[in-house]
Amino acid sequence: MPVTLTSLSDLAALEFDDIIDVRSPAEYAEDHLPGAISLPALSNEERARVGTIYTRESPFRARRIGAALVARNVATHLETVLADRPKSWKPLVYCWRGGQRSGSVALMFRQIGWQAETVDGGWRSYRRLVQSALYEAPWPAPLVILDGNTGTAKTDMLALLSDAGVQVIDLEGLANHRGSLFGGMAGGQPAQKGFETRLAMAALDLDPSRPVVVEAESSKIGNVRIPPALWNAMKGAPRVELRAPLAARAEYLARRYRDVTDDPARLLSTIDALRRQHPRDRIEDWQDMARAQAYEALASGLMEHHYDPRYGNQRARFQDRPSLTVDLDRLDPAALAQALPRVIAAIEAAQGA
Repeated sequence: MPVTLTSLSDLAALEFDDIIDVRSPAEYAEDHLPGAISLPALSNEERARVGTIYTRESPFRARRIGAALVARNVATHLETVLADRPKSWKPLVYCWRGGQRSGSVALMFRQIGWQAETVDGGWRSYRRLVQSALYEAPWPAPLVILDGNTGTAKTDMLALLSDAGVQVIDLEGLANHRGSLFGGMAGGQPAQKGFETRLAMAALDLDPSRPVVVEAESSKIGNVRIPPALWNAMKGAPRVELRAPLAARAEYLARRYRDVTDDPARLLSTIDALRRQHPRDRIEDWQDMARAQAYEALASGLMEHHYDPRYGNQRARFQDRPSLTVDLDRLDPAALAQALPRVIAAIEAAQGA
């Protein structure tokens, strides 16, 4: 009997050995149920082909061709990924809307002897729950914003706060992006729907009676948008600002962005993308620094002339919010660990302000 999801918390209570996503790889990449394994009934190309036949030629012919393709693909899964599953295996299978693909695969699984069930409404029913949580309900816990100019080690401090038991959501981690022009990370960003799934599941684990700390961001992190409920809560939240000398921040950024500096072509191209916002001589100076591997000097110049003025303008929008500052002389791991109690105290004070 199909499983009906009535809330996101239902997922943790499901008694299945595996959740199997039988949609195409492209559908899975955009978004999927947390922990789901991709075992497509149709490849991207096969799905497009069957859909074209369905709409332009004949639904009957499309179903016949689709059935043959699904059977071959499931046979491959049975001989590879699923070859070690025992007789007692109990999978939950879903597709886009709980229709033919998941029903066909679940039927084959049951014929083998496995206790397979499907998701009523498929991925769309899960997606509606995510949308409801992020776009219709208020943000579930009070916020404190960890603020600070570029290079003040906010992300590293978030990790330390989390290890110390403070409620934290690392938005840049969920978005797989460091929130700046130089912030792209290996693997690329999730699609907007995938980001929202990550965020909704992180919010599900929050204790609503305790504050949650998030890093100061704009309304977009790279290419993904922060949903309105969270963004509005962020705009109204008290703030704790980390401050550090420019030299310490430059040294930190040279370490933190080594993946960028290790790719000279990417570094020069990113600097070049700033041409519309800065004089030509400044861009050429920055590119000369990049070629000379003078990364701390480059970081200082970028912060002084590009990032700090923009952070200042953005921070001015929140001057009426309660705000506390924590001064940091150094940003190495030992110094950040030493500063952690002061940051926690400031968070607690900001929340009570």
